[in-house]
Amino acid sequence: MRYHAVESFEDAVRIAASSRGTTRFLAGGTDVLVQLRAGLVQPDDLIDLKKINGVKDITRRADGGWDIGAAVSGAELGAHAALCRDWPGVVEGMRLVGSTQVQGRATLTGNLCNGSPAADSVPGLVAAGATATLIGPEGTRTIPVAEIPKGPGRTNLKPGEVIKAIHLPPCGANAGDAYLRFIPRTEMDIAVVGCAVSLRLDGDRVSEARVALGAVAPTVMLVPEAGAALVGSTLDDAALDALVTAARAACRPISDKRGTVEFRIEVAGVLARRAALIAYARAKGETA
Repeated sequence: MRYHAVESFEDAVRIAASSRGTTRFLAGGTDVLVQLRAGLVQPDDLIDLKKINGVKDITRRADGGWDIGAAVSGAELGAHAALCRDWPGVVEGMRLVGSTQVQGRATLTGNLCNGSPAADSVPGLVAAGATATLIGPEGTRTIPVAEIPKGPGRTNLKPGEVIKAIHLPPCGANAGDAYLRFIPRTEMDIAVVGCAVSLRLDGDRVSEARVALGAVAPTVMLVPEAGAALVGSTLDDAALDALVTAARAACRPISDKRGTVEFRIEVAGVLARRAALIAYARAKGETA
């Protein structure tokens, strides 16, 4: 294995493009190093991104949105008060990844690129309408985070591409988001179901809403019908019932040792309702 501590994304892409074997990028390492030690992957080229200028930065843009570098850890996200105020659901999803020790290393970008349908940080990003800037042999492009997952352990990144940064849109006024998951234990477990809701209010009524589900399909997915069920409502019982129905209808889970198909579908509706109520309260300034 060849280890490369690069100082630019251009160097990282050049090495990846010229590699004739298996390539892995290293940001936090909480996925790739575990896979390496378990013998699941043996990269010919391991490209460390941590020395690249800006990869640990969290920056508020002029429009009020946020840019999050590829190597920003969960602990660093959780310690950033302004980002937590704007996008608490995004942050709380990432803060559920692993232990306190893992939080010091694990990154949003790594959690996304691992390709897990149960990734805790990804539903919040999808519900927020986040985008990612990618650089590869063909140049730079920016795409919605929702388009990156392809299937378990797979993404839609092209060969040699790497994520430079993740971008959150401006939160704006009267908006709120939330992420909830169900796990068999109280912590340190993989989501059986995850749900994120992001919404905006006009007065007491929902004017915009996005709902994303995790661990109930081959990828984390946006559910437009679930978001549409909330628009125009004050989250009355009829709107919440329509949300639950839409969320459950979108589920395409499997049965495994952590939960059956029927259980996952049922829980998806429960979490969607609860996350919507939390996001609504946050949009009204009633809860942190």
